[in-house]
Amino acid sequence: MARAVTTQRKVAFTVIAWLIGLTLFFPVLWTIITSFKTEGEAIATPPSFLFFEWTLENYVEVQERSNYLRHAMNSVIISVGSTLLGLLVAIPAAWAMAFSPTKHTKDVLMWMLSTKMLPAVGVLMPIYLMCQWMGLLDSLVALVAILMLMNLPIIVWMLYTYFKEIPGEILEAARMDGASLGKEIVYVLTPMAVPGIASTMLLNIILAWNEAFWTLNLTSSQAAPLTAFIASYSSPEGLFWAKLSAASTLAIAPILVMGWFSQKQLVRGLTFGAVK
Repeated sequence: MARAVTTQRKVAFTVIAWLIGLTLFFPVLWTIITSFKTEGEAIATPPSFLFFEWTLENYVEVQERSNYLRHAMNSVIISVGSTLLGLLVAIPAAWAMAFSPTKHTKDVLMWMLSTKMLPAVGVLMPIYLMCQWMGLLDSLVALVAILMLMNLPIIVWMLYTYFKEIPGEILEAARMDGASLGKEIVYVLTPMAVPGIASTMLLNIILAWNEAFWTLNLTSSQAAPLTAFIASYSSPEGLFWAKLSAASTLAIAPILVMGWFSQKQLVRGLTFGAVK
């Protein structure tokens, strides 16, 4: 029998959750507010929170100085492209590990996870030279492939966890009805794991969208996404906080809106199979 939760405890948990949420969101909120300040107000001490002269001059200057739409389109292509390509590879791999495991399956999963422990700078030089040799520097193709490989262990691990929660008897029934391996994955397994696949896709789009190390080192202008767009406002002359905040707000706005509208699907997928 479930334990009854008192009203006081519900209120306490609600207040704590709001405090934690506001603490985590405050840096984003401060960045948005700073983007509407002048450079002088942005570095003023003590800082002003709401009572200052609001201005749009930073956004106007950012739009005049940079091609925001081109950078945003590059970010969309890189994040969505790398995620979809990763799913094409990871779904069959996760299916094999979940429903046809061998004695080495756990070792392979741990090996894949261990690749995330390697600092990215450790493989920068060979990857940079490979891209240079193949003529893929400042190329969307290179970034899509690299980010797909970098996030592939996370995609496989998440899908493997979701697939393990699906009863194997359902797939056996599909085989008895004459379904081939491809139809089993496409028409039986994938629809049942839609929440898990959707949450995996959303999470990896966010990871690829926010990736800065590879985008800054492998691009210059043509394939530069929004992370490079933000970095362009850090110059040897110093940091222009108001303009940097405006650029950051423009960069996070699309992914923030996407996360807001897809939060129910994301939570549902991340808790898929957690409650029996």
